[in-house]
Amino acid sequence: MLEKKNLKEFEISEIIEMALSDHVSFSQIELQYGLSDKQVKQLMRENLKPSSYKNWRTRVRKFGDRRQSYK
Repeated sequence: MLEKKNLKEFEISEIIEMALSDHVSFSQIELQYGLSDKQVKQLMRENLKPSSYKNWRTRVRKFGDRRQSYK
């Protein structure tokens, strides 16, 4: 679990929803919740099924290669 942040269940859900969105960047999540992209990835890994996490990371990498400002 994340060491520095004591997040409530609804905050974790909001962060996951934001991270899954193609329209929200890691920097926006950091501004709102104070979590780095590394911490968001850790949170996602801990809260998604392994296959869902893998698919999400693949999509983030794929879009990141196409668009400079993506995640």
